[in-house]
Amino acid sequence: MRLDSRVRLNKGTEMPWLGIGTYKLEPRETYRCVLEALEIGYRLVDTATYYRNEEEVGRAIRDSGLDREEVFVTTKVWNTDQGYESTLRAFQTSLRRLGTDHVDLYLVHWPVPGKYIDTWRALLDIYEKGEARGIGVSNFMEEHLDHLEEEWETIPAVNQVEMHPHLFPRGLLDRCRRERIQPQAWSPLKQGQIASAPELMEIGERHGKTPAQVSLRWILQHGVSTIPRTRKREHMIENVDIFDFRLDADEMERIDSMNRWERVGPDPREI
Repeated sequence: MRLDSRVRLNKGTEMPWLGIGTYKLEPRETYRCVLEALEIGYRLVDTATYYRNEEEVGRAIRDSGLDREEVFVTTKVWNTDQGYESTLRAFQTSLRRLGTDHVDLYLVHWPVPGKYIDTWRALLDIYEKGEARGIGVSNFMEEHLDHLEEEWETIPAVNQVEMHPHLFPRGLLDRCRRERIQPQAWSPLKQGQIASAPELMEIGERHGKTPAQVSLRWILQHGVSTIPRTRKREHMIENVDIFDFRLDADEMERIDSMNRWERVGPDPREI
């Protein structure tokens, strides 16, 4: 696996294993960070309506000099826009802000009760029109997937969920793999909180890597793609320097056992 390696999704679209996240980045900061990430070699950029930076993401991609087809763009419909008609409108707004005629992946941001089934119907129509090359969900637990699959035959291509060494949803990941739903980890570094974890420091010393690099490598070796966010160029470079080592089975198991079910984001069951 390398930085330019891609995973084939269940509808055939190929998505980079590693991308750059843009949550909590201010507009001016977003433009700089995305431009720098693309210069370094990232080819997946993750944004959302809620982040209020889609316009800057689109401008950075255009100003990068890269062909649009080289960059995989993900965005998401926010909770207050969910529902069939409102999702269709929100999607068109996202396209205008991004300055593109399509996105590579469009996600239901959270499983809002009473809304996400109709929202998924809108995503299916968007996909059929070719305006999104892949559609998926974010923060869906197994019961949400159950409900979705009771109503619709088409399953998500991706389920983007919080995952880091202190939150390892093994059962959910196994479910996704069985159904060919690609799991993707957000907040893979627990907003920097795992940097001082002694287990990761010890394993990192063995490989000449940082705790952040160990965490990202652990996620990839579980077959999960990921979108770490950082404001600093040096951390962008650090986060992609993870393809020249491999964790052994004992190291993987040790990191698995660090799970505490600790979240930095909301519990999807309480949305």
